[in-house]
Amino acid sequence: MAIQKPGIPKGTRDFSPEEMVKRNYIFDSIRSVFRLYGYTPIETPAMENLTTLMGKYGEEGDRLIFKILPRGEKLNMDVIKPEEALRYDLTVPFARYVVQHQQDIAFPFRRYQIQPVWRADRPQKGRYREFYQCDADVIGSDSLLNELELILMIDQVFTKLKAPVCIKINNRKILSGIAEVIGEKEKIVDITVAIDKLDKIGADGVNKELREKQISEKAIEQLQPLIEFTGDTAAKLNLLKELLRTSEIGNKGIEELEYLFAHISNCELQIAKCELDITLARGLNYYTGAIIEVKATEGTFTSSICGGGRYDDLTGIFGLPNMSGVGISFGADRIYDVMTELNLFPQEVKASTTLLFAHFGEAERDHCLPLLAQTRKAGISAELYPDVVKIKKQLDYANKKGIPFVAVVGSDEMKEGVLTVKNMKDGSQMKLKIYELIDRLKA
Repeated sequence: MAIQKPGIPKGTRDFSPEEMVKRNYIFDSIRSVFRLYGYTPIETPAMENLTTLMGKYGEEGDRLIFKILPRGEKLNMDVIKPEEALRYDLTVPFARYVVQHQQDIAFPFRRYQIQPVWRADRPQKGRYREFYQCDADVIGSDSLLNELELILMIDQVFTKLKAPVCIKINNRKILSGIAEVIGEKEKIVDITVAIDKLDKIGADGVNKELREKQISEKAIEQLQPLIEFTGDTAAKLNLLKELLRTSEIGNKGIEELEYLFAHISNCELQIAKCELDITLARGLNYYTGAIIEVKATEGTFTSSICGGGRYDDLTGIFGLPNMSGVGISFGADRIYDVMTELNLFPQEVKASTTLLFAHFGEAERDHCLPLLAQTRKAGISAELYPDVVKIKKQLDYANKKGIPFVAVVGSDEMKEGVLTVKNMKDGSQMKLKIYELIDRLKA
């Protein structure tokens, strides 16, 4: 049999033990905040029926759905029609779950979900074809208190991670109002998709795309004050009030934003800053109210690391109308990249093992077994080097794994009932009894 060159598909990654320890630190930090706010976990399958996913993400999103061929069929899309696909996000599967299990759910239903999703995207920095999302949604309530709490959750997560961020907020009703007053009500999706790209392609690029979507020159001209405007939240709201004074839906969006920003200022966010971004659109078709996007304010990473919004009738597609919901999604992979660049991971998350027992021979190794059990019983992660090799090799192993402490056992230590404990960071050594060592490591 020919030897195969190992490899993985583009846009996917292997994760080393050190990387997984850091990733789990992110997951655990996010999960702890979800639980603090009363959210409970669910999981849904990696695969969904294709009909469940199609038509929910806009034209561009639908093109990125990974379709699955029926088992054993050859690739001929003209003949074979896929019926299943890998999930594109966690929100649409959540809406499907709610409808299927509505008899078992107490509403409002708060759920969180931490699972991978897949997109047939072009891989690049910060953009992968397989990545994890960490979602929290509350469904069955249209209260703006839910949006406020999601913003507080975002602040608390990034406070835990020590990552400074800016939370950008807009409202889809305002975008609908803008489309209405410029006479392009039917082109709301095209307008929002184009405006959402302002950070990436600039005002000229947005205007070019609007023209390609047959938006009138007059409408494009009316959009320019919004695209080009800079100022604080109050100034932006005043601009919107003037522009949308004849739009009922637009004014409703302004009311909702005023409520949110008033209460955000009372809550005193710890690490996050909030701003109104009237060009924020997020090109997902199902958003109907608040839109949220989070970006790091330090480092070179410019992509969104968290986002979400209000959706009023996503479950209606599956037969349960008038079920309003709102949610956010943390992009764990992008957060990892930001934290790595800014060196934000605590030292203690870099190693999964705190203590290694090293030894000079079989008798010394076996002497360590009850000591190892005692250490683990105290809740300290520890391991015993299994093979009889030179001490240098055992110390090299500890260094390579990032194990901070090594307890060396030789014949003298066995006689004296002590351990020679080496601090691998500064090279210092001391002799300790096992209970003394445990007390020090726990402290």
